[in-house]
Amino acid sequence: MIEGIPIWVVALDYVLGMVMWTLIGRFAMGIFLPEDSSFFFMRFFVRSTNPLLKLFGPITPGFLIKPMVPLFVAWFFYMIRFYIMPWLLGYSVMGMLSFPLESEFARGIANLISWFVN
Repeated sequence: MIEGIPIWVVALDYVLGMVMWTLIGRFAMGIFLPEDSSFFFMRFFVRSTNPLLKLFGPITPGFLIKPMVPLFVAWFFYMIRFYIMPWLLGYSVMGMLSFPLESEFARGIANLISWFVN
């Protein structure tokens, strides 16, 4: 899939990316829906992210309003994916491992658009 990067690193980044985007999705849906909404996607986002929000509770600042907490936690996953993983893997340039999940998604959208255009 990605040359020179071990498959376990890519798999770990995919998992961290899905967690990050799920937290961002919860934040975005929280703008329009209450946390106890009966809408399926909101229930999924709340159920799947509540354990993470509890885990990060001790380091979450008390001044944050409750709807902003998922975005705050998502920021940690962003920092891990963009700075800590490349540093731990010994890359001297940030961006060497930057976001394979999003790259694959963007490549898929580009292929889909080119299929419709041609």
